[in-house]
Amino acid sequence: QVQLVESGGGLVQPGGSLRLSCLASGFTVSVYHMSWYRQAPGKERELVALIANTGSSTNYADSVKGRFTISRDNAKNTVYLQMNSLKPEDTAVYYCNARGSSFINRGVNYWGQGTQVTVSS
Repeated sequence: QVQLVESGGGLVQPGGSLRLSCLASGFTVSVYHMSWYRQAPGKERELVALIANTGSSTNYADSVKGRFTISRDNAKNTVYLQMNSLKPEDTAVYYCNARGSSFINRGVNYWGQGTQVTVSS
């Protein structure tokens, strides 16, 4: 019933752009903090970007500041990650995450299955 489905990954040349989408079902993202994580081969999963449930607050990893933008469309129950000026070091599997933001859903933590992003010439 509860699902997060990422899409939009693929192969792109350095300097190119991609937009990832995360479609949620079985719950409404308006009461969840939504995040994008990534995991490169041989490395631990890291937080890339976060957007609060209200959509008024965002945070980014230093490595992507100025290049990536996280946004949400609660009406569509979807979260996006716009990635510009991509670098080879951005290559990873990107995961969507939902974390409860209120008392009623505190402790709830959902993960998508991931979408592959490969930046290579």
